[in-house]
Amino acid sequence: MSVSAPGTTHRTFAMDFGARIVPGGGVEFRLWAPSARQVDLRLTTDDGTNGDLPMEKREGGWFVLFHPGARPGHGYMFRIDGGLLVPDPASRLQAADVHGPSVVYDPASFCWRDGDWTGRPWEEAVVYELHVGAFSPQGSYAGVIERLGYLAGLGIAAIELMPLAHFPGRFNWGYDGTLLFAPYNGYGSPDDLKELVQAAHDKNIMVLLDVVYNHFGPEGNYLHVYAGDAFFTEKVHTPWGAAINFSGPGSRTVRDFYIANALYWLEEYHLDGLRFDAVHAIVDESRPDILEEIAERVHAGPGRRRQIHLVLENDHNRAAYLERTPAGEVRQYTAQWNDDIHHACHVLLTGEKSGYYGDYADDPIRRLGRCLTEGFAYQGEASPYRLGAPRGEPSRHLPPTAFVSFLQNHDQIGNRALGERLIALCPLRDLLVVQALILLAPSPPLLFMGEEFGARTPFYFFSDFGPELALSVTEGRKKEFARFPQFSSPETRRLIPDPCDEETYLRTRLDWNKLEEKENRMILRQCRDLLQCRQREIIPRLRGTTGGQADCTVLAANSLQARWTMPDSTRLTVFLNLEDEAVGTSLPRSGRALYCYPPAAGSATGGLLPPKSIIWLLENEKSNP
Repeated sequence: MSVSAPGTTHRTFAMDFGARIVPGGGVEFRLWAPSARQVDLRLTTDDGTNGDLPMEKREGGWFVLFHPGARPGHGYMFRIDGGLLVPDPASRLQAADVHGPSVVYDPASFCWRDGDWTGRPWEEAVVYELHVGAFSPQGSYAGVIERLGYLAGLGIAAIELMPLAHFPGRFNWGYDGTLLFAPYNGYGSPDDLKELVQAAHDKNIMVLLDVVYNHFGPEGNYLHVYAGDAFFTEKVHTPWGAAINFSGPGSRTVRDFYIANALYWLEEYHLDGLRFDAVHAIVDESRPDILEEIAERVHAGPGRRRQIHLVLENDHNRAAYLERTPAGEVRQYTAQWNDDIHHACHVLLTGEKSGYYGDYADDPIRRLGRCLTEGFAYQGEASPYRLGAPRGEPSRHLPPTAFVSFLQNHDQIGNRALGERLIALCPLRDLLVVQALILLAPSPPLLFMGEEFGARTPFYFFSDFGPELALSVTEGRKKEFARFPQFSSPETRRLIPDPCDEETYLRTRLDWNKLEEKENRMILRQCRDLLQCRQREIIPRLRGTTGGQADCTVLAANSLQARWTMPDSTRLTVFLNLEDEAVGTSLPRSGRALYCYPPAAGSATGGLLPPKSIIWLLENEKSNP
């Protein structure tokens, strides 16, 4: 990183992979191709001339060439063994799609003006997940920038961008990325993405990025051509094919590739953190494993200068990654998406019990209470959905800030056949009650784009592949849901949108005009009120929170009371009742009501908690002298 004019900064992350601009002129090109005998550089110069230049073969499977006339804007590809032309797997920028030329890009050409930004503490986190292409009518970084003021006013402290790694086609969720260093150019240029990050920081909003380190997409990944036996291992298979080789022969360079990618996003794009997708699908027998090594390098690098937050999605509920030091500092990972709390809430709200929801169907209120006060619902118990296999590790000792709570996210909406949001699946009053639970509980909450105003826009699964693969994806989607009773007939399966149809993608874009409608204004007002209450009453009491300071009492089949003792010795208490009838409880005689829904619940008397209601109280406050 170098500083130029006053108030501006240039950020460049130096790595062994890809094209590196050399001070004084020229570009060094590097490709790790241990399976190739020969690699040539195809360079496209200013006049459009193409030339194949032999690269020097070095130890460890590396091919290197310095070209004194190469400069930013030049296109380049690598020819493998005199045949196939492939893009740079560490490309910073693509000219068009993932099959064509990479472009030499100078990251130092962007002038940053947020040099005094050091991030925000994690306890302040209120996360807003969004898909850049579906968030705004423009489907671009600029479209997100236009709404940053709205998000800041709502009380959002961090936006989480679904994956940006360049994927094939015109639209995709992002989890089929194949060029992990090149942000998808359909949303804008690398500089446009940096403008988004900088604009977010100007609004005091952190930017997190979802990254996928467990697989590559099924189209546009050429690593198997020239690094196949070293980059992938047939010893272990994942739902996407051969696993990535994190612990076998040649794995050191593979590990360095992913470590470089994590550091690249944090350093060159000044991001505030990463969310690691489905790490339970990463197989690594090394110690430290790749997740531990990434965390170590991040904390020793950018994490020493500013606040960086690493978040996991891990279906195995591995509490070990979330451990704190005796002083309460994060050792490796800041938090994990808590799918358990989503599943328990979903069962309570909708009554659905199929698939993984079956693990929560027997006693959803008790499992919800355990999530609120201990983190995971499954902490080593047998999972019926997993045929009785144990799932999870004890998590009661962890602070509530180690778990991200949510009612909706891209997976839980988009993996439904018709992409319905919760507002279409349950009574609105029930949803508003449970939203008040999630947004004021100590664990940092996450909202999925549009949830804050009750958007009914579906969020479908969508991807744009070549014709043969697209047909397979379309038919596979229908077969996937054929086992569900409501889609058992060909007629009902025809209702499932084709994920490869552009219209499916366009129908997922948020309809911001709905903000003008009465119901949506009411939902947005409640969400804003809740987040203001969180900012005022909850967040100041979260620093220093530890595990084991909470308890839960089940009051009825759909009702509970949960309590947290906060570091300032106050007691935060919630009474939740989703029953159709009032439920008896011992409401404290003292204490201050922080939030009640419906508002009339605040005047509850006679030890009765009204039906379909929630009450948040704060007790044992010290009076000011």
